[in-house]
Amino acid sequence: MSITKGTLYLIPTRLGDNPPLEVLPISIKKIIEDLDYYIVENEKTARRFIKRVSPGKSQPSLKLQVLNKYTTEAERNTYLNSCLEGNSIGLLSEAGCPAIADPGADIVSLAHQMDIKVVPLVGPSSIILALMASGMNGQSFTFNGYLPIDKSERKAKLKSLERLSSEHNQAQIFIETPYRNMKILEDLSHTLQPNTRICVACDLTLPTEYIRTKTAKDWKHNKEDLHKRPAIFIIQKD
Repeated sequence: MSITKGTLYLIPTRLGDNPPLEVLPISIKKIIEDLDYYIVENEKTARRFIKRVSPGKSQPSLKLQVLNKYTTEAERNTYLNSCLEGNSIGLLSEAGCPAIADPGADIVSLAHQMDIKVVPLVGPSSIILALMASGMNGQSFTFNGYLPIDKSERKAKLKSLERLSSEHNQAQIFIETPYRNMKILEDLSHTLQPNTRICVACDLTLPTEYIRTKTAKDWKHNKEDLHKRPAIFIIQKD
């Protein structure tokens, strides 16, 4: 008798420390209450999140596998074995949506190779939320991850993204380590052409949320303190 495979659920989390069900649908609570197997980036924060969503869920019953930069390929390739045994698994992001700028993409790819059903659940993505609120081209856009750390390489990359944006009428999205926010905004405002639009979206979904789209020229007079605030940056040259 063949065993019916479990399902891989892609479970979004909060973007900050607000009550989970303020930004997540109630359907996620039901899924979490039904699941005991999880793949997570950090066991401590994952357990805390699960407890916040479902306080009554038994913590000792949870079986968590950690997926981060130290996880070997051999380990990762065993992470869906429980699905093959009939158990469903939750892939839990550290912040936002699994597999979007997130190591979970490798697990999703593995699930497809193993013919395991993948179910993405609704939740906040800082990339999509920032683009929605930017006023820039939501029909054509590129997410570029992190920019180079070296100053000259970073400025060259910004010029390249600006050219691509102009040539293809395309929004160019990237992220930065929060403690470099002020420096990257300074580079943006002084490197890009004066009329190139720049959107800065910080603390998305939080009470301190800040979203502004202004030209590079106008950003030179910025007074907002963005230091250590999780941010998304988008540029577009019309």
